[in-house]
Formats: sequence, C-alpha cells, structure tokens
Amino acid sequence: MALTRRALLASAGAGGLAVAAGGGYALGRDDDDDGTPAAAEQVVPFHGRHQAGIATPAQDRLHFAAFDVEEGLRADDLRGLLQEWSKAAERLTAGRPVGPANDVPLAPPQDTGEAMGLTAARLTVTFGLGPSLFDDRFGLAASKPAPLRNLPPLPGDELDPERSGGDLCVQACADDPQVAFHAVRNLARIGRGAVTVRWSQLGFGRTSSTSRAQATPRNLMGFKDGTRNLKAEDTDALARHVWVRGDRAGEPAWLRDGTYLVARRIRMLIEVWDRASLGDQEDTIGRQKSSGAPIGGREEFDPVRFDRLPVDSHVRLAAPESNGGASLLRRGYSFTDGLDDRLGQLDAGLFFLSFQRDTEAFVSVQRRLGASDKLNEYIKHVGSGVWAVPPGAQRGGWVGETLLGARRR
Repeated sequence: MALTRRALLASAGAGGLAVAAGGGYALGRDDDDDGTPAAAEQVVPFHGRHQAGIATPAQDRLHFAAFDVEEGLRADDLRGLLQEWSKAAERLTAGRPVGPANDVPLAPPQDTGEAMGLTAARLTVTFGLGPSLFDDRFGLAASKPAPLRNLPPLPGDELDPERSGGDLCVQACADDPQVAFHAVRNLARIGRGAVTVRWSQLGFGRTSSTSRAQATPRNLMGFKDGTRNLKAEDTDALARHVWVRGDRAGEPAWLRDGTYLVARRIRMLIEVWDRASLGDQEDTIGRQKSSGAPIGGREEFDPVRFDRLPVDSHVRLAAPESNGGASLLRRGYSFTDGLDDRLGQLDAGLFFLSFQRDTEAFVSVQRRLGASDKLNEYIKHVGSGVWAVPPGAQRGGWVGETLLGARRR
C-alpha cells in the first residue's frame, strides 16, 4: 500500500503514531501519575452518553480542524487512530499532557508543552466522521447513514474546496485559546502518518448561548446572536431535534445518541455592513441592535411578532415557525483572518456550527435564507462541511467504537 506500516513507525519517531502488532497505535506508557489535574470546576468530563462540546455550555474559544486519512490505511489503522485520539482527548480535557514525561534527550517529548501550567479551561474535544470516510477504503459503505452526505449546492454559495470537507473533524473548544490550540496541535501530531490536516479554523467570541446560564453574545455585526437557540436545559427539544435515536429510517444503531455537525465559514462583508444605516441593519436582522429585542418588542426575550418583522429579515426567515418546526443547536464563533489578498478588506465573519438530528433540517433552513434573506447583501458562504458525530465514549472505551469496535481485519 502507498503508506506502509514502516512509514507509520518512522513517523512515530517524530511524534506521530506507531502501529502496534495488533493494528493499534502506541503513544507510550499510559499512566496518569505525571499529569497535574486542573481545578475541578475547569474540567468537562470526556466520557458520557453524548460527546461533550455539543450541548455543553459554549466556551469562548475554538480550534476546528478537518483531516484527510492518508492513502493506503486500513480499517484497523482507522480504529487505532480513534482509540489513541480518544485516549489523548481524555487526558487533555482533564488538564493533563497527552503522554507521560519523556526523559530521553534524543527523543521528542510526547506533549508539545505549551499548555503546561494552564488549567483545563473547560476544554471539550468532539470528533466527527465525514461522508468521504464511508467508502471502499475501510469497508464502511453499508454503515453510512442516509443523512450523511455532502450538502447540495445552496443559494449564494461561493465555496472554496480547500476550506471544505474532510474525512474526519476535530472541534476543540475552551475558555483559553492556547488550550484549544494545544489540543488540536497534539492530536494532529499523534495522527502524523495516518492523517493530514485538510483545513482548520480558529474562532473567538462564541456567537450563541447553549445554556440559560449564559448571556446572549454579540456577533461581529454587533447584534445579539442566538437568543432563541436551543439550550442544554431543553432536554425534550434536544431529543427531538439534535440526538439520533435510531427510531427513524436511515438512523443506524451505531449513531444512536450521536448527531450531525454542519460547519459553514461565512464571510461578513464588514466594510459594506459598516456603511449601512442603523435602521437598515435592524430591518435586515429583525432585532433592535442595542437591546436585542425583536422589532416591535422591548426586551430581548419578548415573543417575536412575525407580522411586525420585514418579510426578508433574518430572524423571520430563520425561525422554526417559518421552517416547518426545524430547529438547530447553533454553536458558532467569530473569526478574523487578516485581510484578503484581492481587495485588502477584512477576512472576518462567522464560523457557523450547528448540530441537528438530520442534515436536511439545515438544508431546508439555508435554502429559505439563501433565496430571500436580506442578510445575503452582507455575507457569503465560502467554506462548508458535514460530519456524523458518534455517541460519547464510556469509560475505558473510545469515540467511534460503536461503528468500528466489532470490526476485524
């Protein structure tokens, strides 16, 4: 095969993965005596029924990365990668280094070290499996869920293929940007020789609240974002709209208690928006800028009177009431990546993340927005991806075990 086991073993000497005789990956000794535990209130448990980082109260920082699996790997290699990633994520989210201390001066340390002395900062690490993973390479075609498919062309798309797709994804969220960066950096390092980073995105300033304990944040347009978002406390709504339950056609047993993730890199035309009048901005969104109240209301959480909103306002068109009840759990972040090369304007906007039980929920909402939303004058969608997010791992288990755990060479 193109990527030999010898090559994988060699990459481990540079900090990558080593393939053990049984098909797994060896990171080194797995004792916890060397790690310094973070303060208990800074730790979000890695294990659970659902993966953390979905209904978890949203943290302030994001590092998202999409990966492609190297040519020539087999199902055993993929299994070993997810096992080692899960093991590393368990340690990272507890505020520990990914591996024990290495006292061999001629060998690279197992952890890159930039998070030493920092707390866990409520780090969560969430793994996803892309549509392209379910092909003949790993014998997974028969297990591919019906909703796991590349999104169809949507109105207003200007997608960059180099910022779209990926066999796997990792979402690291934390209240410290260095902790989130450290997590993805070390997972990529562990995966060297097995996966390559296809694209990545840093995010700051959450743009949605996922708990009633959180205040509603503002996006880069200056408006409160996510007032009517699903919340962690809405357990019945999450069961209906977010978690796969396995009781519908196309919902395989291996994905029960998982969900689907859609990522969209949405460029805001900041310079154009900043020249718009306040009245035009409020009519575009459908809310008052200062208070966050819906137009016609006085307080942020006043009921939305759709008859008072412009017919092409974002709030009116995105509401579940306008989309057959479709609801998404949104968990986006602002981003800024300097200036674009062409016009010297800000490359900034919203890195939109949503979790839903069926990707069609996102598609139906986005088609409506893409066709009529006044906000389209000020944004464009430039990156995209979709992934199945497996259920959480039980203690001693690993993410993806429900799909790959029973498979053999």
